[in-house]
Amino acid sequence: QMQLVESGGGLVQAGGSLRLSCAASGRTRSMYDMGWFRQAPGKEREFVAAINWSAGSEYYADSVKGRFTISRDNAKNTVYLQMNTLKPEDTAIYYCAANSKGIGYDYWGQGTQVTVSS
Repeated sequence: QMQLVESGGGLVQAGGSLRLSCAASGRTRSMYDMGWFRQAPGKEREFVAAINWSAGSEYYADSVKGRFTISRDNAKNTVYLQMNTLKPEDTAIYYCAANSKGIGYDYWGQGTQVTVSS
């Protein structure tokens, strides 16, 4: 089993920045990649960014390219999401997820709220 705990959400004005963290514990040796997803009120959960745990390759949704940066600290089993130039439409619950077998995200965090005021 693996546990994921997010932190760093909050309220910020448009144009501001936040950094989310997600710490993984438990069976982390087989980590394939980790990602961030978000769900806004009344909308489906959507992909935000992902990072390959060994190679460090990064992937982003078009809506956040150039504004968000995903990174990881393998020694701490932690993934980060630096969010800059935030917009009101970035308001959502942000979830961290882990792909431990390379076949899909099988572990999820509890989510952290990000609210961007205009």
